Amino acid sequence: MSGQFQLLKALAGAGVGSRRQMAEAIKQGRVAVNGKVASDFRLTISPDDKVTFDGHPVNLKPGKKLVYLMLNKPPGILTTTRDERGRDTVMALLPPKYRNLGLYPAGRLDKDSTGLLILTNDGNLTYKLTHPKFEHEKEYLVRLDKRLVLVDADRLKRGILLEDGRTRPATIKPAAEPLSYRITVHEGKKRQLRRMFAALGYRVEALQRVRIGRLLLGTLKEGESRELTQAEVASLMG
Repeated sequence: MSGQFQLLKALAGAGVGSRRQMAEAIKQGRVAVNGKVASDFRLTISPDDKVTFDGHPVNLKPGKKLVYLMLNKPPGILTTTRDERGRDTVMALLPPKYRNLGLYPAGRLDKDSTGLLILTNDGNLTYKLTHPKFEHEKEYLVRLDKRLVLVDADRLKRGILLEDGRTRPATIKPAAEPLSYRITVHEGKKRQLRRMFAALGYRVEALQRVRIGRLLLGTLKEGESRELTQAEVASLMG
């Protein structure tokens, strides 16, 4: 990209999403230019401007290689590209060949949680994985501090009222280990599962994400990563 371009055209050209999607994102304050929230999609920008979408950098240069990684996040690692306090982030777990490709986490896992995390430099996939309207199922293994009683399981299935709104109905069933359960949700609110169980009087002792949509964590070991297959990417885009 060279010269001056309208922000909306630049975002669409970078593969972040369609023009309609990006116009809506700008209205919602999800796009920033040089650290300032953009309010006008007709804003003129240059290739040297720093553009972010939902806090993630947008590569305005054409011809970039799109990369899609699955990572099994260990506990104690931050799901971010950098940390001002010098704490460990998921980027340090990636093989060196992936560290300068503009990858960032498409979604979140809190510091103490483990499991399936996707990293990519494809803004379009990030949009589809993080926007609520696409409703990708997310399945977790959770270990609680005590046995879940039936009435509380029913409340989870109906939705729990949190300070930022009521959750969508979840599905939950016992897992193999004592006090462990498999729970499937459709949202990605911050620390959502921990807050859901806390609202019912339970403490989450361990939490692992094992599935997003049809993509399974499988046998990937903690701290390891691998590239997604074309079929896996297509299923997430679908």
